[in-house]
Amino acid sequence: MTQLTERFERERPHLRAVAYRMLGSLSEADDAVQEAWLRAARADTGGVDNLGAWLTTVVGRVCLNALRARRRHPEESLEVRVPDPILDPAGGTDPEHAAVLADSVGLALMVVLETLTPNERLAFVLHDMFAVPFEEIAPLIERSATATRQLASRARRRVEGQAPAPDPDLARQRAVVDAFFAASRDGDFEALVSVLDPDVVLRSDAGGRSRFTFTMHGPRSVAEQAFTSGRLSPFVHPALINGAAGVVVAARGRALFVMAFTVKGGKVVAIDVLADPDRLAAVDLSRL
Repeated sequence: MTQLTERFERERPHLRAVAYRMLGSLSEADDAVQEAWLRAARADTGGVDNLGAWLTTVVGRVCLNALRARRRHPEESLEVRVPDPILDPAGGTDPEHAAVLADSVGLALMVVLETLTPNERLAFVLHDMFAVPFEEIAPLIERSATATRQLASRARRRVEGQAPAPDPDLARQRAVVDAFFAASRDGDFEALVSVLDPDVVLRSDAGGRSRFTFTMHGPRSVAEQAFTSGRLSPFVHPALINGAAGVVVAARGRALFVMAFTVKGGKVVAIDVLADPDRLAAVDLSRL
């Protein structure tokens, strides 16, 4: 058992990364990894040649069951669901977050993953993000390898269409985000519009059926929404949100909003906002 424990602990960061991409929840990801450990401890793994690959499929199965259960008992509103953001100081990413955030898992990508069916999400995450062969994924969803490949392809098209890869230069991202808030603070509407992509999307998740849960498209609509929040400018704190430039709006030690920006080609193409007070209450601001 000691040897299994040691091998499992070496795999834990990888398994947590798989579970986070599957579930979009840090606490649920930890629960899924723990369930995988319990299953491994009960199983005869002596004949398993590649324990890491075996554990990855175990975590995948646990997460798939959790997603299916979520579908049977949906939240009050599923119009927008912003997953748990991973917050770091603007100066750099915490090493413990590095594995979870590998491959630029921005919040916009996570939001799009929330729109996939459980089978699509499993096929895409395991194959495209972790290079698991379709032949190993197919039994998890009781499909053929060909059908599983088609599911991943359909998911890939949606991801590429709705979650473009951000600029890799973090300083360039930050400059655009700073320009966004400077224009909002100064009341310069046209300057604000100028930093927004023509196809910009704003997604806000305030939980339940709140009027602050919505999706908005287009630079002028998004700019008008930003203007209504201009009074919050003194409470804007730069941060890294899932490894990309973003901000936490906080006052009196309490998070009011977490805003993740996707910047591409020098323009903001997506803004994803967590505004759910219940989930924001769990945000630890001490590290920021």
